[in-house]
Amino acid sequence: MPDSPVALRDLLITTTRTLRRRWHGILAPWDLSPHEHRALDVIGRAGEPIRLGVVARALRIAPRSATEVVDRLESRGLTERLPDPADRRAVCVRLTELGRETRAELESARDAQAVEVFARLDSHERAELARLLHKLVDDLPH
Repeated sequence: MPDSPVALRDLLITTTRTLRRRWHGILAPWDLSPHEHRALDVIGRAGEPIRLGVVARALRIAPRSATEVVDRLESRGLTERLPDPADRRAVCVRLTELGRETRAELESARDAQAVEVFARLDSHERAELARLLHKLVDDLPH
């Protein structure tokens, strides 16, 4: 049945996979993985240098993995490390000018993808989709 819970689950999974595949394609010109993009976004949203541990928690990864992601971003000139002024043993990270520019370009590309995908729905359908998705996830444990 097309409206059974199993069919709806599969349709939702297919939709998110399609969006994710399209996002991977959008990231390709910047040679960034989705994980690297998320790290770039977390660091950029902070607006000031943040500890690597904060990046790891935001990405829900081990601190060692966050270090590896930031190493890759740093090798491309997108981030830079700084000593933590509150604790000389700790390291902070922030975006470089290139990192801020890249993040802004990626945000524009991601926004354009959303506009393209959801343009198939009129404003009432988008509002209904948002309402239904919120109804599904707002009370579920994460």
